[in-house]
Amino acid sequence: MQKLSILGGSRLNGEVRISGAKNAALPILCAGLLTGEPLQLGNVPDLNDVATMRKLLQQMGMAIEVNGGEVILSAAHIDKLEAPYDMVKTMRAAILVLGPLVARFGEARVSLPGGCAIGSRPVDLHIKGLQAMGAEIHIEHGYIHAQVSQKGKSGHGGNGRLKGARIFFDLVSVTGTENLMMAAALADGVTVLENAAREPEVIDLAHCLIAMGAKIEGAGSDTITITGVEKLHGAAHRIMPDRIESGTFLVAAAAAGGSITLTDTRADLLDNVLEKLTEAGAKITASGDRIHLEMIGRPKSVNVRTAPYPAFPTDMQAQFMALNCIAEGSAMVVETIFENRFMHVQELRRLGAQIDVEGNTAVIRGCAQLEGAAIMATDLRASACLVIAGLVAQGETIVDRIYHLDRGYEHIEAKLSALGAQIRRIK
Repeated sequence: MQKLSILGGSRLNGEVRISGAKNAALPILCAGLLTGEPLQLGNVPDLNDVATMRKLLQQMGMAIEVNGGEVILSAAHIDKLEAPYDMVKTMRAAILVLGPLVARFGEARVSLPGGCAIGSRPVDLHIKGLQAMGAEIHIEHGYIHAQVSQKGKSGHGGNGRLKGARIFFDLVSVTGTENLMMAAALADGVTVLENAAREPEVIDLAHCLIAMGAKIEGAGSDTITITGVEKLHGAAHRIMPDRIESGTFLVAAAAAGGSITLTDTRADLLDNVLEKLTEAGAKITASGDRIHLEMIGRPKSVNVRTAPYPAFPTDMQAQFMALNCIAEGSAMVVETIFENRFMHVQELRRLGAQIDVEGNTAVIRGCAQLEGAAIMATDLRASACLVIAGLVAQGETIVDRIYHLDRGYEHIEAKLSALGAQIRRIK
């Protein structure tokens, strides 16, 4: 099993290019199922989750060409309407094939998902939404089996079409919003999604669907209206930059000190994160697709409270906790999205961090120095948090279970090495 060895104490300096967003690429790859014509994607990141999604789509019969960050999808000959457990258990995002398959082919069989162990993320919102649109759904032997009745046949694989509906989300759900937006693109009539997720990745998916001929209004607000069309066509789309990768590198430089410039990124996606980094003492300037951060001296503690977009992102909580561990003063981190998202606390304590947890609140008392130790990643963003802690700890830190890291960060050790970090992958 691979691990990361990090020798702490180096400042970060230089430029780093930000990759395409994992959380935009995964649903957009699934959108390729909605048409038999080619969908050409640019800026697709080289990540384990993306490779898993491609493998799943290929198992269904999709033809996929990969040339670096350029990917061409062709779903002209889909012959298997199933996402098996062995694919879905490693990546919850595989649930995103459900909406497109039911919309275009009238049927799907998708395993109940696995993925990061950061809390319950129920799929009942996806199921209720598809039922409201006329799908019959049975859950048997760990699989969701969805089927549209034969009424109103319309060339969608010989099955009927989903019907437009008004759907209200009890909880804001990013994948729920994405799945039902894709399903509604080929439904008969108008679908209104209320209390929809407002994340930039939802907007990016909408832009791709619109390029394919979908009629969507309101993406980025809490009410999205989709007028279904008979069929979608091929298109070209470039995946947006990864705002969480951007935030992770900025926090790393704020914790370790130095001067870095991110390229191919977007500051407008990071308002909350940039505000908190400025509060911590970083000097930040942004222009075009570049963000520059300079950090002199020890950071100041910052309080963080996660909430759905446009509030502070849960995917940046762990990274800021690492920053607070070596900051001046005390800080409070409140996690309101996932109930198990403090699993990195135990590992940070192994490095000497002073953290107390009660319920969904962590209180961090900053200390002048962390000390290197062997630690273990528990989920994707916890991995990034532990890497940041290793960059500032005295001596060597060994991070185990870095397969979590490879799910969401493209070549992170190469990018950090180029900035001057002493980090390498070992077996």
